[in-house]
Amino acid sequence: MQIYPSSITGNGFAAGGSVLEHKFGQGDPYTLGVEEEYMLLDAESFDLVQHIDTVLASIAGHELEEQIRPELMQSVLEIATPVCRTAGDVDRELRKLREYVTSVAKGQKLRVGSSGTHPFSHFERQRITARDRYRALVDQLQYVARRELIFGLHIHVAVDDPDKAVQVVNGLLVELPPLLALSANSPFWRGEATGLASTRQMVFAAFPRSGPPPRFRDYNDYAEVVGQLEKTGCIADYTHIWWDIRPHPRLGTVEIRVCDAVSRVEHAVGLAAYCQALVKDYCERYDRGEEIASYHRILTSENKWLAARYGLEAPLMDLKAGSRNRVPVAQLVRRRLGELEPHARDLGSEAELEGVRDILDKGNGADRQLRVYNANRDIVEVVREIADATEAAAVGSGT
Repeated sequence: MQIYPSSITGNGFAAGGSVLEHKFGQGDPYTLGVEEEYMLLDAESFDLVQHIDTVLASIAGHELEEQIRPELMQSVLEIATPVCRTAGDVDRELRKLREYVTSVAKGQKLRVGSSGTHPFSHFERQRITARDRYRALVDQLQYVARRELIFGLHIHVAVDDPDKAVQVVNGLLVELPPLLALSANSPFWRGEATGLASTRQMVFAAFPRSGPPPRFRDYNDYAEVVGQLEKTGCIADYTHIWWDIRPHPRLGTVEIRVCDAVSRVEHAVGLAAYCQALVKDYCERYDRGEEIASYHRILTSENKWLAARYGLEAPLMDLKAGSRNRVPVAQLVRRRLGELEPHARDLGSEAELEGVRDILDKGNGADRQLRVYNANRDIVEVVREIADATEAAAVGSGT
């Protein structure tokens, strides 16, 4: 099965030229791929454990082996779905993967959890995975890489033209703060409540080439920038550009990377359906010859900060309406859902948008973590709840 990988090798350039090779248009538009990063937890203490090699050895030869991979830290496990046509397909594949990973972990007396940060573990105690890519990353970035004990949800949506993909990325910049507010799931860091809904965003902000991308005129403009970074040895390939959203030429997708890892599978599926409908909306605007609206970087970045700080309570600038007032992010999302419903219906993913409405009605992961903590000030209980919610995704059933 084809999988959307999180990293590639090779420079991706045509021999003797500066054009970045791509696969935009080589597959069906709007197909989906989702990656989730999980914490490996001790079943009793709920602290992180350095057991990725043990887990990988346990899955050797299984049909899902190629969809389960290591990450920078030995306490992190990444899964990736195959290419999916609908959000319903994503739901089925994520449940299958979560159930399998949970069963493997249980056999090793471990638990798994999906959250933007581990609420109390320290990065100093984590070991780096023994892979050349990760050793090189730590050698280059030093402390910045060693403290990157964070977990994300990445959503790929296929686009059928490279210039269109770049314009879709430009258009989606204004959509990133609401996506962050919906997914925010990291209110703790090193055992302390940070006052942030997404601490993960603040940790990752130290990485070079992170945050919102600049706007590019077209695909050639993007390829020239990537080419300059590669040719001068600043990066090995374009996957070392860690923007909140980026074109992924080798896969022919737009990759949305701003989201925290979420605990409940229906919320991950809802976010995938939401992103798929967003991409379709901007693609069709491009096809109609409409100008994709752009906003000053400082305005979209301010909205992103507000989303990371306040989550679903964030008072965002309503840039699309040109309002002088700020409005609750939940209001913006509900309005956007109404606009996206016809697209989701066309894509066969309308039912899965209920996952987004559930977040709006019941709160995001950060809200739930804080509710558990405030009940008795037991931070271990917070991690237990994360693990319970993550592992509840039995195939074919609700959570």
